[in-house]
Amino acid sequence: MKCPFCANREDKVVDSRISTEGDAIRRRRECLKCQRRFTTYEYIEKTTLMVVKRDGCREPFDRNKILSGILRACEKRPVSMETIEGIVDYIERDLQKKYDKEVSSTDIGELVMRRLQNLDDVAYVRFASVYRQFKDINQFLGELKDLLNKRRA
Repeated sequence: MKCPFCANREDKVVDSRISTEGDAIRRRRECLKCQRRFTTYEYIEKTTLMVVKRDGCREPFDRNKILSGILRACEKRPVSMETIEGIVDYIERDLQKKYDKEVSSTDIGELVMRRLQNLDDVAYVRFASVYRQFKDINQFLGELKDLLNKRRA
């Protein structure tokens, strides 16, 4: 494993834990050169799920794209990294269960939005504004009104 700080290839494992779902191993590592610590995850390699984009093109599923989208939506919000990783894990497991070979990017986006809606209103609206490609302020306000109505119900 290459240290993300100094690129040294020698490290030692300080701690290993199995994820709550049992589908990954989390390892805390310490670089033997710079003594900084970093975390790695080991996952079982699964069959490649293809994502069908809005324009019809296909690309392999990449959990890091979901992670980066959620991170952007949750920026400067009181949401822990552990919670965000839990959401990504949940979405990935759900997709593996429901879809055999292909999934639409729309289905993935809707899953992310459902999880964010229950987590943080601001993160949800941020993600929705990009995902739904709001064209003007009225679409944005409509989404906010829907969110408020759901909160009242």
